[in-house]
Amino acid sequence: MNAHGIAHKYGDHVDTDVIIPARYLNTQSHKELASHCMEEIDKEFIHKVKDGDIMVAGLNFGCGSSREHAPIALKAAGISCVIAKNFARIFYRNAINIGMAILECPAASDGISAGDEVAVDFDSGVITNITKNETYQAEPFPPFIKNMIVKGGLMASLKDKEA
Repeated sequence: MNAHGIAHKYGDHVDTDVIIPARYLNTQSHKELASHCMEEIDKEFIHKVKDGDIMVAGLNFGCGSSREHAPIALKAAGISCVIAKNFARIFYRNAINIGMAILECPAASDGISAGDEVAVDFDSGVITNITKNETYQAEPFPPFIKNMIVKGGLMASLKDKEA
């Protein structure tokens, strides 16, 4: 399991209301959520992001309201992984529950710039900034979390166990 894409970089304390504004929470359409992702701080995000791209942020990413809509919007927009110095606990759990890969790595958060080409090896936790020829070490996922992400989230991994 790996990710490879262009970095979209944001600062500290990006909250769930910025990731997906509350006025769009009345839809269950992942495509509709994606179309409004990050519009509060980056109106061009949805036009720049490509499938497989990587979001990089600072401290406390995903703080604020508890809603699965935030990681769903990011994933549906094409983000394959979020790298941050750290995550709000509820965002971290919601991301894993919906099968979104996230890694805490302060060095990568500091070293990666917007537009850098980045590759992530989830087995080893190695994050490679291809543009700057730098590597950073994140803690790899424990096997049970990696399994949830590979299967597409908590519910999908539980269904797989029932089969």
